[in-house]
Amino acid sequence: MQAALPHGIPTNVPPKNSPSSDPRHNDQAKNDQPKNDPPQNDPREKLIVALDVSTAAAAQKIVAAVGDSALTYKVGMQLYTAEGPQLVRDLVASGRRVFLDLKYHDIPNTVAAAVREAAQLGVSMLTVHATGSAKMLRAAAEAARAAAEAARAANPTLIVLAVTVLTSMDEADLEKVGINGTVVDEVLRLASLALENGCQGIVASGQEASALRQKLGNDFAIVTPGVRPAGAGHADQARVLTPAEAIAAGASHIVVGRPITEAADPAAEAQSILRQIGQ
Repeated sequence: MQAALPHGIPTNVPPKNSPSSDPRHNDQAKNDQPKNDPPQNDPREKLIVALDVSTAAAAQKIVAAVGDSALTYKVGMQLYTAEGPQLVRDLVASGRRVFLDLKYHDIPNTVAAAVREAAQLGVSMLTVHATGSAKMLRAAAEAARAAAEAARAANPTLIVLAVTVLTSMDEADLEKVGINGTVVDEVLRLASLALENGCQGIVASGQEASALRQKLGNDFAIVTPGVRPAGAGHADQARVLTPAEAIAAGASHIVVGRPITEAADPAAEAQSILRQIGQ
């Protein structure tokens, strides 16, 4: 039986009759939290499960169903607006990592203040819009570094990711908002701006990952949404790859939502995706 935090997020209480259910093995139980030191080259390090739901109860159900098949969960605008920061605190307290995907885009001081608050919540990754200007990107990165330095060992470095071109957009969409040229050109331009101003990674489609690696190297994270297992529908995504294709192209992390969260067996679907990206 799993214990639960105020929002119903299950903690990782070991199953009955397992060795770590004995109180004498409490130290081992702590080590079994998904946040703590997964094995080297664990494919779970590359998978982020999107909690694109509107209630804490629905999020709790997904987290419980996925179990140890994922380490990191995305909390985006829908869930955060509905449930607020306590849900994030509960996920972090339960041993999960949180990718806070709120895509901050405002004046530099406001974004820096928001990043500091996110750091206090204990999130591992967050997003800002790369189009917010060099000043804004730099303010966000500096706020994250300062928060990590203040927390020391208690809170590892918070990764600031700059969103380049949304995976729902194509070149026709770019043209309508006044941006001429290809999607790849725009992604490369914005990624370069973000990395030059201290961001540790970017968010981009897997279709641009190879070009990003070729031009900008390997010393930054590429988080790729819009990933769909082979045979799955694309929904509202315009630029889509399979999990294996995205990793092979250069993505360091993939974000998968509905194919896992709406599956009859979310843990089994997550395991299938892990096998694909672990090959």
